[in-house]
Amino acid sequence: MCGLTGFVARAATPDGMRAALRGMSECLAHRGPDDSGEWFDAEASVALGFRRLAIIDLSPAGHQPMLSASGRYAVTLNGEIYNFEELRRELRAEWRGHSDTEVMAAAFDAWGVEAAVRRFNGMFAIAVWDREARRLHLVRDRMGVKPLYYGFAGGAFVYGSELKALRRHPGFDARIDERAVQLFLRFMYVPAPHTIYEGISKLMPGTMLTFDAATRATTTTVYWSAREAATRGASNRFQGSEEEASQQLESLLLDAVRIRMVADVPLGVFLSGGIDSSLVTALMQAQSASPVRSFSIGFNEAAYNEAHHAAAVARHLGTAHTELILTADDIIGVIPRLPAMYDEPFADSSQIPTHLVAALARKHVTVTLSGDGGDELFGGYRRYFIGQRAVQLFDTVPRPLRPLAGLALSAVPNARVRKVARTLRANDVDRLYFEIISFWPSTEESPVANRAEWPPLEDPVERMMYLDQVSYLPDDILVKVDRASMAVSLEAREPLLDYRLVEFAWTLPMAMKVRAGKGKRILRRVLYRYVPEALIERPKMGFGIPLEDWLRGPLREWAESLLDPKRLQYVDVPAVRAKWDEHLAGQRDWQFHLWAVLMLQAWLRDGAA
Repeated sequence: MCGLTGFVARAATPDGMRAALRGMSECLAHRGPDDSGEWFDAEASVALGFRRLAIIDLSPAGHQPMLSASGRYAVTLNGEIYNFEELRRELRAEWRGHSDTEVMAAAFDAWGVEAAVRRFNGMFAIAVWDREARRLHLVRDRMGVKPLYYGFAGGAFVYGSELKALRRHPGFDARIDERAVQLFLRFMYVPAPHTIYEGISKLMPGTMLTFDAATRATTTTVYWSAREAATRGASNRFQGSEEEASQQLESLLLDAVRIRMVADVPLGVFLSGGIDSSLVTALMQAQSASPVRSFSIGFNEAAYNEAHHAAAVARHLGTAHTELILTADDIIGVIPRLPAMYDEPFADSSQIPTHLVAALARKHVTVTLSGDGGDELFGGYRRYFIGQRAVQLFDTVPRPLRPLAGLALSAVPNARVRKVARTLRANDVDRLYFEIISFWPSTEESPVANRAEWPPLEDPVERMMYLDQVSYLPDDILVKVDRASMAVSLEAREPLLDYRLVEFAWTLPMAMKVRAGKGKRILRRVLYRYVPEALIERPKMGFGIPLEDWLRGPLREWAESLLDPKRLQYVDVPAVRAKWDEHLAGQRDWQFHLWAVLMLQAWLRDGAA
């Protein structure tokens, strides 16, 4: 996993470079507690810093930053190159150790940076200084599993795995981007390429950015595109039967899991008892000679507790299972750490149980696998079923009448009727998607809202899934898992996001994913070869906390202090207070809107400096 950071200064003294880099690296120690490294090119004013969580090749031969055998490339790697053994056999170099980083450096020597990156299968953020061309390359993996931030701090070009590293550079100007604040309040995360700071960006998934030290210019290259993958898949649909598709999918899944089980440290899996995590656990156990370590958490509140479902799956598969039941005190203990953990406002409340299950796992293992990505690839979210129903509804109500009908139905005090009203007001499924994922009103549009840049997908639900893959998945789900796990020095790997699976999933017709109000049809078909259907089939619960009730109870005092009208910033104070009063009175459930405001105010108070 690890953390990387560094800069290319205009001019700097050796002592100044060393002090700046040390400060930037030290604040990433949680990402890499096992080793630290620094490398400087004094002539070019380049500094590379690294914190290592040792996973493969625990010896000093895996130390980073690492020079390639030719001496041309100085490299750092956050993450894993899963096909490194295959590449090692092809490269036939003389090896000092057996790390994937050394294979990566050799690949750069043999094929060049861009050509090599196109051949990597992994989750990674890479920083590589080309000493010959005097260029710094930053690379992010295809699906955006690993984070990478960049921008200018004074005259220096800076980068890092987390924003806190950039903030430690002496030239950093922590000016809050008010547009990013409004985007956060609308979506509950800051969508890429934006960050909460002006002048600092997130590197987009599947992208390589090159900074030229001589011209001070940056160029970007898209080496893999989710849009192109969706376009190719839609124009080249799988022609076989559903059974044949499930067999091919199972083969891909088994290999994706297998290559993610390579580690020189203890390995485990997050198991919620749902479809995705149960499938990953089953495929791990099928390829393991000993019981896999599985971990789950639960709540005393039955509506949020899946622990008994996870335990049943674990018993069936024969894993070595560990379970923790959370209390309100556990949640309260995490909340003060969230601003520093996430570096910018972030309001997916499942960030808390994700961090707590990571902390539980870290007591026993250093690497875990998880089931993230199944919803976005195979149609698991409720909004996809709403989209299908919306298509049917639009077929019965003429387009000019939909907004008027929606307005009339909005007055009906019934939750289901209000959902119909919202659908009709949206007037088309694409607009409905953005209505569903939006919370506080804002004039700021999502960076992915431009329909001209979408792939040519005829099915509106497929368009929803695409938008989730390029926005909600990397900017919410993967941010949540990365920060929650790395805060306790745990590496999380996502086999369902193997790019081969992503490309295959796009070839599958929608009927193999979502049909008759049920998603993940083909994933279920594979899973039921390993786990009885009776252990899995139940309504989807998600991975939330009892936030609605806890805001009225054990979290009320904390929330009230942050929602003090005299302290609220960047929000419509009367609107926030009205929602808070309605929530406390039990008139409406505003938990998500309020959590967004609370996370913003907590970050402004505790994490913005």
